[in-house]
Amino acid sequence: MRDTRESRLLLVLLIAVAFALITVDIRGGEDSPVDGARQGAATVFGPIESGVSAAVDPVGNAVSAIRESGDRHDRLAALEEENAALKARLGSDDRSRSRLKQLDKMLKIAGQGQYGIKGAQVIAIGAAQGFSWTITVDVGAKDGIKRDMTVLNGEGLVGRVTTVGPNTATVLLASDPDFTVGTRMESGDELGFASGQGDRPLRVELLNGKAEVKKGDRLVTFGSQADRPFVPGVPVGVVSRVDPSGGGLTRTLYVTPYVGFTKLDIVGVVVEAPKKDPRDTVLPPKPKPTPRPTVTVTVTPSPEAPVDGQNQQEQ
Repeated sequence: MRDTRESRLLLVLLIAVAFALITVDIRGGEDSPVDGARQGAATVFGPIESGVSAAVDPVGNAVSAIRESGDRHDRLAALEEENAALKARLGSDDRSRSRLKQLDKMLKIAGQGQYGIKGAQVIAIGAAQGFSWTITVDVGAKDGIKRDMTVLNGEGLVGRVTTVGPNTATVLLASDPDFTVGTRMESGDELGFASGQGDRPLRVELLNGKAEVKKGDRLVTFGSQADRPFVPGVPVGVVSRVDPSGGGLTRTLYVTPYVGFTKLDIVGVVVEAPKKDPRDTVLPPKPKPTPRPTVTVTVTPSPEAPVDGQNQQEQ
């Protein structure tokens, strides 16, 4: 339509009519004369509006879903980071608790035996000086560590210091085949020498070939002259097997060590020997025997079974 004077006049007239109808509709309220026309228009154009809405809503929902998906992804990533940090803290806490437990047990042994110790951490394992079973600890000459000092942990005897550097030291483990320590039996005072056998039990040769020894007996270190390389009273292990006495000068025992040599972490180097031999006081309490349950069987005779007297009368 061209922009002419007649078209502009028609547009003004239509706008005026529209305002007039709106005014009449508002003033009429529920009885508005244009209500019927409005309902008819709703009947005609309602389905078209619903169809357009149905077509447009999925697009809007998809856009909303994409936006929410991004938010969910961010929240998921944040939660994963929090979980990873929590797991790391828990792992660190578990390790710290384990070390604190080891340290507590070691300090308990040191207190019972009156050993002056220098705490250390195992930082390496291996054949450092040509030995098969050795560890390296993070203390050395600057910490007062010297060669031939006893090394223990919360379980018992670990080994002895063989090589000392400024900040580290090498420890020969009691499980090494070249390791030998003097031992004393609990209570019986029988003396002997324990030697390492790698991952097998320690081999102990008692000086008394007729000594009365049984499985479950326990041993501690006898001690060395001037307490080097071994201080007395450190728990060694429990007798697991006794060879039959063959009438020889010595008797052979096999001892399961208290210390697990494959899982060492916190250890202590004895830098000051006790003034008095602690003897058996450092040994852990003996485990209480578990009582075996007794089973009582009660036999009730069947009422149909004949007694001996009746059998004799019938015969």
